[in-house]
This record gives sequence, C-alpha cells and structure tokens, in this order.
Amino acid sequence: MNNYITADLFAALNVLVLEYLNIGRFRVSASVPTWVKDICNSKIISGMEVLIPEEQFPFLENFLVDAEEFWQRNENFPLKSGIWVEQDLGGKECHFEASAISVKNQKILVIELLDEDYIEKFSIIQQARANNLNYYQILKENQKKEILIHCIIHDIAGQLSGINCCLALLELENLTPKGKERLEIGRRQSIKQEMLIREVLDAFSAEVQSFESFDIDVKNAPNILKITQEVITILTPNFVLNHMQLKLAHNIDFNADWRVIADKSRLERVISNLVENAFRHSPGESAVVIELFQDQDFILVHINDQGSGVPPEMIANLFQKFSQGKEKKGRIGLGLYFCRITIERWGGEIGYSPLPDGGSRFWFRLPKVKIG
Repeated sequence: MNNYITADLFAALNVLVLEYLNIGRFRVSASVPTWVKDICNSKIISGMEVLIPEEQFPFLENFLVDAEEFWQRNENFPLKSGIWVEQDLGGKECHFEASAISVKNQKILVIELLDEDYIEKFSIIQQARANNLNYYQILKENQKKEILIHCIIHDIAGQLSGINCCLALLELENLTPKGKERLEIGRRQSIKQEMLIREVLDAFSAEVQSFESFDIDVKNAPNILKITQEVITILTPNFVLNHMQLKLAHNIDFNADWRVIADKSRLERVISNLVENAFRHSPGESAVVIELFQDQDFILVHINDQGSGVPPEMIANLFQKFSQGKEKKGRIGLGLYFCRITIERWGGEIGYSPLPDGGSRFWFRLPKVKIG
C-alpha cells in the first residue's frame, strides 16, 4: 500500500495524524479529514505546520503535557486521552479521542472523530459501571440492615423476654392492689414494645428482601381469600372486646380462583397490618369490612373502616418510612411502609382513598397466578 493511499485512508476514517515538532507545534502528516474545517477557523492542509491553541482546545492541551512525557520514554504502546467533547463552528457537539504514539523515533498525535455508535457503546459501558457501583453500595447497605436485624432479634428481643419472665413471676407474688395495677401497666407496656420490635423487624427485613429476586412458586401460591379468613378469625376477639366488628363482604365468589403471586406468611402480615391500622383508627360500635374482587389479571382487596379518615396533608407520605397520624397511638410509622415495599416486590400496588360517606379505604392488588 503506497503512502498516498495510506494518507487518504486516515482521512476516510475521520482520523487526523499530526507529527510533534515542539511544544504546541505539529505537522499534518496525512490527508486532512473533512471534520477539521468544521472545527478550525483557518484552512489546514497536509504537510503544513499547525499550532494547537490552549484557549481553543483546553482538554487537548492538558493531554499534551502527559503525551510529551510519554514520548520522552519512547514507549511501544499508545497513550489514550479518553473521550472529550468540542463544539464545531455551528455549535454542534463532536466527540473526540486522541492517542500519543511513538513510531521509529517520531512522535505522533492521532485525533479521531468518534461516530455515534461508538459514543452509544461508550455511554452504555459508563452506565453499566455506574450501575455496578450502585449495586455494591446497595449490598453494603443491606449488610448493615442485616446486622441491625440480628441485633434486634438477639439483643433487644432477648432482654424483653427476660423482662416478661420477671413480670410473670411477680404475678405469682402476694401483691397489694396497687402493686397489681402497676404490674398490669408493665405487662401492657411490654406488649407494646413487642409490637414495635415486630414492626421494625418487618420493615427492615422487607427492605433487605426488596432487592432480592422473588421466585414464583405456582404450585404453592397462597389463596388470598383463605388468608383473609384466617386473619379475621385471629383478630376478631380483639374487635369483640372493643365492641367492634370485623367481617368479610357478602358479595364474594367462594368458587373463584383467589391465588396470587406472593409469600403466604408475609401476605398474612400485610393484611393483618392493614386491619390493625383500621382497628386503631375506628370508633367503638363500628365495623371494618374486607372486600375482595377479581380485577382482570389481578386480585383487588379493600379494607374499609368507619373512622375519621386520613388528613389530606398526610396522604402523600402515608406509605413512607416513619409516617404517622396525629394520634400516633404508640406506633413508629413502619407498618404501612412494610406493606408498600412488600406488595411492590410482588408486582402489585397499594394505596388509600377516602370513602364517600366517611371513613377510609386502604386497598392493594396483586397479580393472579397464571396457569400454563
């Protein structure tokens, strides 16, 4: 291949070849690619000497500092500048990459105009690297949360168990009426503390699992109607003691397929949390009603109460971490947050809407199990 063809080949590949003469001064060593006239004000042709002004090409000027040291070492591999962006005379952004090369004691600077495919690939690689860093950051955060969960289970809950044992032994003692009253206060506070610990455990363990893949087990998919009935059976005594009702709506087709994509134990916790939330915010002599609907590819669940509803200013943050109502009632605001991240992990949705005649409706929907 003769020198003329080689010189034109570089230009056809959008590559400008420059031979280093001294600081800031170069000789054009091959045919000039067409993009050069769009970047430079002056006309540049093959064989002429050119200056690379610092004010016009600041990135390239900085790279040349490293390139000059590189040429002094006469290395047999190229030194890459990395990609940078310049604007042509019309204001269009152009992406370039320079390489410093030593060839037979000649110091060569190669400047290449990168095409769109190259830029796209480079952007994908950069994004992949950023995603990889984010992934490892998430792993570190999860490890911290797992340590916290471990401490809650083995330290705080363990000490609480010891306190409960002491309270149970005190109950066997011959206490005065005042002592029995104080013992009962201690027992109630202990129960509240257990509920708070369970709420924290639910939320943090759900956060950790939300970054893990969820394997769908079609054969053992939970029946949301049966789980709802079980929750009603478990929580009804508490409702009765407070002169309230907890019931299932009458318009439910018991012969329909109520299986959903979820984990049985966590789905039970979600429904329990929503029912307990309705219980805490409902007046005496009222009812909490659970409705289930077939909604195309989803199962829709309503938990309706006759309470005062959620203040409008709280609705936007209702399912966020540590969100509480004005009354608080001993909670730390993690129950609804747990419900949201758990439901979303299964591909579902959760929300709130006020009822037309007063009261609240907390709803969620989960994907049905698809057969075949």
